[in-house]
Amino acid sequence: MSDETTTGTKASPGGGEQRVVIVGAGMAGVQTAVALREQGWTGEIVLLGEETHQPYDRPPLSKAVLLGKADGSTLDVDFAGLGIGLRLGVRVTGLRADKRLVETGAGPVPYDILVIATGAEPIPLPGTEGVPGVHLLRTLDDAERLRPVLARQREIVVVGAGWIGAEFATAAREAGCAVTVVEAADRPLAGALPAEVAAPMTAWYEDCGARLVTGARVTSVDENGLLLADGTRLRAGAVVVGIGARPATDWLAGSDVELAGDRSVAADDRLRTSVPDVYAVGDCASFPSARYGTRLLVHHWDNALQGPRTVAANVVGSRTAAHFPASVYDPVPYFWSEQFGRFVQYAGHHSEADELVWRGDPAGAAWSVCWLREGALVALLAVGRPRDLAQGRKLIERGARLDRTRATDPSVPLKSAVR
Repeated sequence: MSDETTTGTKASPGGGEQRVVIVGAGMAGVQTAVALREQGWTGEIVLLGEETHQPYDRPPLSKAVLLGKADGSTLDVDFAGLGIGLRLGVRVTGLRADKRLVETGAGPVPYDILVIATGAEPIPLPGTEGVPGVHLLRTLDDAERLRPVLARQREIVVVGAGWIGAEFATAAREAGCAVTVVEAADRPLAGALPAEVAAPMTAWYEDCGARLVTGARVTSVDENGLLLADGTRLRAGAVVVGIGARPATDWLAGSDVELAGDRSVAADDRLRTSVPDVYAVGDCASFPSARYGTRLLVHHWDNALQGPRTVAANVVGSRTAAHFPASVYDPVPYFWSEQFGRFVQYAGHHSEADELVWRGDPAGAAWSVCWLREGALVALLAVGRPRDLAQGRKLIERGARLDRTRATDPSVPLKSAVR
């Protein structure tokens, strides 16, 4: 592979001979490559992936793949037909922006435009590295290692009652495993939802036959189980850690790419980084939201699907001679979770200061929660109420103000509660 840069190549409309290198072959990286072609980029596209598997979708890993209902979730993309140079099994180790080179284990890769799409990596439980029977769930290989554990109906302890912990506990119970979930906070989803909203979800664990232990700090883990700070010993044939994820940006150390306090790439509203011709998208990148007046780091599938279109538009625009309006990225964040027989959806972004409005009885099978800021809908959580979510997402985009009385009535369509 040549280690010469191509910075001397003359820019031309649609890319010409220019080369875009995308680091990360997950959803964000793949969709960026596809969007570039859709938006007219004619130059070279090189997509680097650390895993040896063909690029795949992650949501099925905690569901169908884990339970053996599917062998994988390979993305249906004709890379060769689109002229996308897919290079798998390539570990990126650094960035020399002054030379326009990405350093990899296979040698340097020159670029004209770089897109950082390295995603996020699971946070390990301290002291568990190398301990037999301790698992993370982020990659296809992780799911493949866990599949026989569930098939043998082992006794499982899940550390962390967040989204991934709840989804894994659901799958493990479906497989017939005995499941205990331990959470350091006093409730599930403590980092995502206020106490009064998360409280009804506590009963979901018991309803599903899983045991939930809150306020439980893990002090040690061995091949037979784990020990809690209060002296409780929990036996386990396997321990699954789901305590969060962090941006996979360590490889950028020593480069001029600015990172935010949470280690995400600090992109601007066009998903550009602090280095010219370097963009960032997906789970590894945060961006300023004018809609919410804060910087957002969104670790969800929809962000990895939507952001690439903005990156592609700005990359193509930057190399087009004619005037090309900038594409600003300020979405209404959205995600979903299937857990304990419930379909949970969330749209928007809320803060502690926002007013909380209930729609329906949280003890029932279907209910929603709205967050209002000065009367305007800014976020919505829907449990078994997909219509609320669909209507609410559009209302958030519009900045619609709601009549509180009508909004609290679950029989009133949310769109009819607009003032």
